[in-house]
Amino acid sequence: MTRINVYSLRLVKESSVAYNLEKPIVNPATAAEIVNRVFDMENQPNEVFAILCLNTKKKVAGAHIISQGSLSSAIVHPREVFKAAILNNAASIVLAHNHPSGDPEPSREDIETTHRLVNAGNILGINVLDHIIVGDGKYISLKELGMM
Repeated sequence: MTRINVYSLRLVKESSVAYNLEKPIVNPATAAEIVNRVFDMENQPNEVFAILCLNTKKKVAGAHIISQGSLSSAIVHPREVFKAAILNNAASIVLAHNHPSGDPEPSREDIETTHRLVNAGNILGINVLDHIIVGDGKYISLKELGMM
């Protein structure tokens, strides 16, 4: 006789914080402001990669830290990004991470990771709207730069 494991998969809310997020995310500035307020990215001593999950009206439905890395990198895999997005029933997502150096200029790895995640999102039907990189008091949008 073979034993079969039975599992259940749940999204568990760890906490909630009140934010005035009634407006949809329609531009990178709004996304960067939300990312900074929710994750305090400008003040993180190491690289943090997170996503904002959006509903069909592009309003924030959830926020997830995907990876916390070292001073100069964080490991990001499509499986982890989209696991959180799928569990949150996201129609689209915004990627975000910080550069502890304070310079939000994207690296080659940032651009390659973004392309990989956009391609994975296309397969899954979850649109990656933007990738925001946060530095000291400033941000860069890869969408605005035409890099995605």
